[in-house]
Amino acid sequence: MLLLMKRQLAKLFFGLTITTILVACGTPGIPLPPSLELPKPVSDLRAVRKGGKVYLAWTVPTETTDRRPIRRLGPTNVCRSLNKQMSTCETPIGEVPPETLPIAPVAKHQHSKGKKKRPAEAKITASYVDNLPSAVFANPTGEITYAVELLNEDRRSAGLSNQVQVPAGPTLPPPADFKASVTADGIVLKWEAVPEPRSVPGLQYRYRVYRREEGGTVDTLVGELPLNASPELIDRIFEWEKTYEYRANMVTAITQPDKPEIEVEGDDTPPLKVFAHDVFPPAVPTGLQAVFSGEGQQPFIDLIWAPDTDADLAGYNVYRREENGQPVKINAELVKTPAYRDSKVQSGKKYFYSVSAVDVRGNESARSEEASESVP
Repeated sequence: MLLLMKRQLAKLFFGLTITTILVACGTPGIPLPPSLELPKPVSDLRAVRKGGKVYLAWTVPTETTDRRPIRRLGPTNVCRSLNKQMSTCETPIGEVPPETLPIAPVAKHQHSKGKKKRPAEAKITASYVDNLPSAVFANPTGEITYAVELLNEDRRSAGLSNQVQVPAGPTLPPPADFKASVTADGIVLKWEAVPEPRSVPGLQYRYRVYRREEGGTVDTLVGELPLNASPELIDRIFEWEKTYEYRANMVTAITQPDKPEIEVEGDDTPPLKVFAHDVFPPAVPTGLQAVFSGEGQQPFIDLIWAPDTDADLAGYNVYRREENGQPVKINAELVKTPAYRDSKVQSGKKYFYSVSAVDVRGNESARSEEASESVP
């Protein structure tokens, strides 16, 4: 009897447990409010001005303000103001349609405490180019403020992006007739002088020239000149036998009391391609002297001359002739120092010497003035 009662109690307890679990599973959780589908505001808007254009770029958010993946996105308003800050985008200057802002696909479900995650590398960027109207230059020492506003399909937004500023100073057109010539002294760059504009307090202008190796992406500043300087620069810091692209522009420098100088670059000239081909020999050696030695020993004539200071010097050639004869090179290899000993001389003869300089590309200078010496 006791055993039967224990079995009945066990069955009853098991039944109550199952009922409790089933009732608990059927209880609804806390209801979630419907998403407004408002994209998070852009937080990394960037702006760069070049001449009469401003180039804007930003990363498109992939989540809504309630941290849900964006399913559908509306257009993006581009906002511009001459005030330091904007509270709203009252009159957008442009609109980026949603089809140019593709949303990254959601990754396969990755369970982590019941939440789905997007891949960290899914970043979509967007851009816009603003062609500045002349009205924005009314205050040449002022600034232009930009923001973007992402909208949902109902054209509602969660607010403006971060706001960025660019200078409002006017720029001058690039110099005309930009040209280059390769010389022994370097690559000479010339252009037509730009007329002096009307003087505006706080504004100054200067020429700027850049160089870029063909196929490269890095610009090297060749130099700058004030507007009233002679329009010519010489580039001496380059490598021979390479092709370069040069371009010039005008820079507007904006100065205000107790503030750092601000620069705005104007548009560039078309790229000017230059092949730095070295056909220029080193300087002709100078100061050649010849001195005989040899009493009581094998006779020889020592030659010395002033060293050549060309950076690409490879060495020297030594030439000798006899009276009424033609100069003949007497060194088998380039002479590395400005000195040479001629041991192949004969008694009773007079010799005439000259030397030339040779660079690393094999360009040879003219021969120096001759120096003579007799062998007793």
